[in-house]
Amino acid sequence: MTAGPDTTAPSREPWRATVLTLYPEMFPGPLGVSLAGRALAQNTWSLEVRNIRDHATDRHRTVDDTPAGGGPGMVMRADILAAAIDAASPAGDDRPRLLLGPRGVPLDQARIRDLAAGPGVLLLAGRFEGVDERVIAARNLLEVSIGDYVLSGGELAAMVVLDAAVRLLPGVMGNEESATSESFADGLLEYPHYTRPQVWEGQSIPPTLTSGNHAEIAAWRRREAERLTRERRPDLWSKRK
Repeated sequence: MTAGPDTTAPSREPWRATVLTLYPEMFPGPLGVSLAGRALAQNTWSLEVRNIRDHATDRHRTVDDTPAGGGPGMVMRADILAAAIDAASPAGDDRPRLLLGPRGVPLDQARIRDLAAGPGVLLLAGRFEGVDERVIAARNLLEVSIGDYVLSGGELAAMVVLDAAVRLLPGVMGNEESATSESFADGLLEYPHYTRPQVWEGQSIPPTLTSGNHAEIAAWRRREAERLTRERRPDLWSKRK
């Protein structure tokens, strides 16, 4: 018996993430469990972690030096980082290159959606006082910050970027509608949630949510999302005017 033509749709190429770090043992960490971990096991995305020290040129595997002009701390060397970037992202790799650090542009949901829609990302986890400015320009690194505070290094920030992007990949979330109703999806914070029991410690679920009237429920959720955004994130609310 002759088999018919194979009509199976080609599988989607995995979304490729590469992390350059001085501490590869930190990965996958939390990215190996829950949604991201299941997606990683299913080859929805791939994670390559590279040790920057592998590109050092001395026996001590040195990757940093004192800052030009003096000052505290150490600075990651341009030549070592460039070699690491070039090895991980050769010519033809069209993935964006992000340098995680506190002086970068703020990470937001719009940028995460763009990353998730692309082929993947290369993430450079900064350390010490910073990175030689020359390699940032020469290797087209976009500096990105996850908040107005300072971490010991960019590894945790890289995990944040990856977790946020991976959950938006097709098939990762069980209910795709979740991504369209959560915080920042429409420039608003998410509305309050309730579940059983109906009454807990004297507090009841708002009657509208148990009314069965879907139009009223949607209107209530919208009003509450707007209220929370006005109260907690006036910066977001001002962008909607």
